[in-house]
Amino acid sequence: MNIQKRILSGFLFFSGLAGAIWFLLPFFTWRIVNIGNLTGLLFCVLLMAYAIFMKKVHSAVKRLRKRPAGKYLLNAALLIAVIIGGLVITETACMITAAKKTPAPNATVVLLGCKVNGEHPSLMLLKRLEATWEYMEENPDSVCVVSGGQGPDENISEAECMYRYLTQKGIAPERLYKEDRSTSTRENLAFSKEIIEAHQLNPEIAIATNEFHEYRAGKIADALGFTHSSVPGKTPWYLFATYYVRELYGILYEWIF
Repeated sequence: MNIQKRILSGFLFFSGLAGAIWFLLPFFTWRIVNIGNLTGLLFCVLLMAYAIFMKKVHSAVKRLRKRPAGKYLLNAALLIAVIIGGLVITETACMITAAKKTPAPNATVVLLGCKVNGEHPSLMLLKRLEATWEYMEENPDSVCVVSGGQGPDENISEAECMYRYLTQKGIAPERLYKEDRSTSTRENLAFSKEIIEAHQLNPEIAIATNEFHEYRAGKIADALGFTHSSVPGKTPWYLFATYYVRELYGILYEWIF
């Protein structure tokens, strides 16, 4: 193997190793395991394996190209890779665009629930709460629907947890409306719409969630007839890769179904 290939092999191996560590961090810090970090780990392991066995892989590809069936197989693999790459780029562009959708002044914030640890917000929920608090401080005529039910491992509903946090931070209780039945993003928005209509709140909403989730939540809001913008919470860097990859699956599911 010449020096250029050795450099490339080393670069790919250590890139894969760094990526694997990044995808493992959520597990070691918060015991988070989902399709996001599992997919990321698989990709990184394959990348490292390719770096180690690069010469053998290239030899195998050359042998396959000499056979008609091998050519079809390699072309099919290349087509699949191009399709996946195109989907990832398109979905990522959608996420970025949605997260940068500046909220209108004094909109009705719909704060989407997330896991509660006992009676305290998880880190992801905390970031959504911080973004909501900042927006409501800057827009004193805004109100907020805190939306989220109670899971089997939560001592209180997500709505109650969010209500407590915001009132403790100085947001007046009369500016908050609790929706504590929902178990999914779609229910968050659908049940919040019922509250908005029942109390004749501003129908223009600002969706408060993590930045990577704004696009998918916005697509659901579109289907429900909302005019909406974004109040994105910043995801910690060591969790971002895992949740970003998981969201790629979520967006694809939303597009298909």
